[in-house]
Amino acid sequence: MPKASMKELTTMDKDGLLKQLESYKNELADLRVKQMASGTAAKLAHIKVVRKNIARVLTTYNSKRREEARASYAGKAFVPKTLRPKLTRAKRRALTDAQKAKVVPRIAKRVNNFPMRKFAVLA
Repeated sequence: MPKASMKELTTMDKDGLLKQLESYKNELADLRVKQMASGTAAKLAHIKVVRKNIARVLTTYNSKRREEARASYAGKAFVPKTLRPKLTRAKRRALTDAQKAKVVPRIAKRVNNFPMRKFAVLA
């Protein structure tokens, strides 16, 4: 089989991807048997193509599963860690905007009671 294109794989549904995966795995098993029997260089090169095709199918399948899971958890209070954005460690631990905007009651009173003074500057 020729190289599988990601464009075709992304348009397939889950069942189609699993059938494709099975066919590639069967083909790989056949090629491995032929390799042991007395494989030519062409068959050995074809093993690499089939292995890469299997990887493409699995990548597409897993990304579709992840997208479906993200859609099911959209808007929920808790999202599994595998579905959260990766970011960097520092950004994950940083305060949220709401937390940054919070003010201690004592400081809020001070700001209300003593606002910034306005001065008219003569030029």
